[in-house]
Amino acid sequence: MHNFALTGVAGYIAPRHLQAIRDTGNRLVAAVDPHDSVGILDQYFPKAAFFTEFERFDRHLEKLRRGPAGDRVSYVTVCSPNHLHDAHARLALRVGADAICEKPLVLNPSNLEALRVLEDEYGRRVWNVLQLRVHPALLALREKILADGGRRHEVRLTYLTSRGTWYRYSWKGDVEKSGGVVTNIGIHFFDLLIWLFGPVRHSEVHVSEPDRIGGFLELERADVPWFLSVDAADLPEHVRGLQPTYRSITVDGEEIEFSGGFRDLHTRVYEETLAGRGFGLEDARPSIELVHGIRMARVVAPSGPVHPSLRR
Repeated sequence: MHNFALTGVAGYIAPRHLQAIRDTGNRLVAAVDPHDSVGILDQYFPKAAFFTEFERFDRHLEKLRRGPAGDRVSYVTVCSPNHLHDAHARLALRVGADAICEKPLVLNPSNLEALRVLEDEYGRRVWNVLQLRVHPALLALREKILADGGRRHEVRLTYLTSRGTWYRYSWKGDVEKSGGVVTNIGIHFFDLLIWLFGPVRHSEVHVSEPDRIGGFLELERADVPWFLSVDAADLPEHVRGLQPTYRSITVDGEEIEFSGGFRDLHTRVYEETLAGRGFGLEDARPSIELVHGIRMARVVAPSGPVHPSLRR
């Protein structure tokens, strides 16, 4: 049994990590969040120490590190806002633990090298949660793509998830903290596309606004017009008013169906990570470099396929 600590326990994604820690037979001994709405702990680890001040959490982990071996933390799960991931991963390494970090691992690619140096210095690892890579339907699709002789595919990515006024006033609406729409909601899918269709050869940005962004990717084995938005007005008419989210990835005109099978993906990632087969810094690098480049890019006239949502 391993001891875990967790940052950002009041956040949206934390319950999936709490379940994964429990389902893999481990225990949470400490958690931190500036917000104290953390009754979710009662369902999983009611005896875990809880802190609203990061400094006290840090001090507690250091105390455990210097105490009996059975009390030391082996893993720190990072579910905090995006701009804090790097710092919280470094805390994990400093107290002798591995970090298991939600996406994006970092906002700027240069920080990956700093984490690699610290991994070597402390002899611990930083792992990323890339749960779509363990989805059974997507694993089967990847095997099919890799077996088809390397032919090119026509792919289209659409991810629209409406957010209310609160979004702009939270850390998620602050590009310096979240990385903007392309990072906050897009990095999952860009990692998936690179994993499925190979490295990026060319990238264009056709529209870039606070609530919506779109462009074109030329990957090794696919051309991908893409569009992301948190504006409800961008939802297709046939779902508007009925559902807040529309997600579509098509390959050669055929929809990829992977809406099911999400319930235990974090647990599966934990199983792989605890076995030493998790996703490390170099696994995370391609998508981090891509979204950073998109964030920094200027809008250009299309030279490749244009996403239908941008033709309006």
